[in-house]
Amino acid sequence: MNKRKEVSKGLRSLLANIEKTHSGEEKSQLVKELASNNILLQADKIDVNPFQPRTEFDSEQLLELAKSIKTNGLIQPITVRAMGDGTYQLISGERRLRASKMAGIKEIPAYVRVANDQEMLELALVENIQRANLNALEIAISYQRLMDECDLTHDALSERVGKDRSTVTNYVRLLKLAPDIQQAIKNNKISMGHARALAGIENAPLQNLAFKKCLEEGLSVRALENLIREGQHIKSGNPLKNSTPVIHPEVHKMMTKLSQKLGTKVDIKRNETGRGQVTIKFSNDKELNQLIRSILENE
Repeated sequence: MNKRKEVSKGLRSLLANIEKTHSGEEKSQLVKELASNNILLQADKIDVNPFQPRTEFDSEQLLELAKSIKTNGLIQPITVRAMGDGTYQLISGERRLRASKMAGIKEIPAYVRVANDQEMLELALVENIQRANLNALEIAISYQRLMDECDLTHDALSERVGKDRSTVTNYVRLLKLAPDIQQAIKNNKISMGHARALAGIENAPLQNLAFKKCLEEGLSVRALENLIREGQHIKSGNPLKNSTPVIHPEVHKMMTKLSQKLGTKVDIKRNETGRGQVTIKFSNDKELNQLIRSILENE
């Protein structure tokens, strides 16, 4: 611990004089040194990052992390930038910073970077996208901010975050969804796959109807895609209401097993509440007798 404090003291001294005594080349070398070493900073000297893309933190998860930090220490340092007046501004790691304060930690290990506001914004967004457990909507917002505020194209952004251009485009399209659908993404009520399928519907009423049926019936991504595909082929009336009902994958498995067991076609129909009927088809008395024997053979 004494060695860590000596290193921290030396790096703080360099930071205090970085703008006054270092040439551009020397400053570049110092930035490399700071990037590979972490120092201990007073928690009350670190200001929250105004560019933080995450706006909500799960209190129970924070408490669990705080307990872990109190027992094992902070394993992954936060990243900050020096403000030049002895204070620091958070670039990434707000969840770790909050949990450390909850745990009563006074000194926090941190990587220190020197960056202007635009560089800081890009660093914060890119690092949060790559490291934090952001939901799909938060990633979409971060991507859009990077493009808007750092003047990046989809291609340039895909290089920054290490993703395919199509992946970036799919995330950004989520921001065009209706507010209630965006909220469902944020609350993990629907997956990225569901959201991507819904984003492909240009007709707002149709999109909203598909979204509601998805929630009410617990549709899988594939089932939702089938529903949308069938609905879009019907030009009049209420497309989704008049389309052939989509069978839930689990129900389809049951139908297949029953058909194989009984040797005839079996249909299962159910509504949103789970009420429905099982229909077993037969062509003649012989098939009927075979069905009865198959059903009663285990009694």
